Amino acid sequence: MDPKNQKVKLNDGHFIPVLGFGTYAPPEVTVVVWALEITKFAIEVGFRHIDCAHVYQNEEQVGQAIRSKIADGTVKREDIFYTSKLWLTSLRPELVRPALEKSLKSLQLDYVDLYIIHIPVSCSALQKCLLISIPFHGFTHGMLYVY
Repeated sequence: MDPKNQKVKLNDGHFIPVLGFGTYAPPEVTVVVWALEITKFAIEVGFRHIDCAHVYQNEEQVGQAIRSKIADGTVKREDIFYTSKLWLTSLRPELVRPALEKSLKSLQLDYVDLYIIHIPVSCSALQKCLLISIPFHGFTHGMLYVY
């Protein structure tokens, strides 16, 4: 399968690549080096859908990798379908735009192609939340508690 050409048309006429590259790294991985190099490699081998989130703590490196591959001519910005996610402490309407703007600033990109709710469970920043009934893939115990 050539991931560059495998896309699904969305109802608004845009296309989303069917195969995406997730940028979450477990805590034992050095995020700074890993996210930058592996994201560049993913783009080089054909991934055009890049999935990241503020909570992964690597948006700056992922954005740097994307900008690097744009600068060297591998891709254009419109070739990349970038997905970001809103964390559960920012679900209140007045917190959504600032959270997105923070991600865009970290990424140093002008826009994201898709912005989704990371975990569709509301939890305030001041409320202690224990989320045990949702399968959390790759999250550490500390990330599941919000104070």
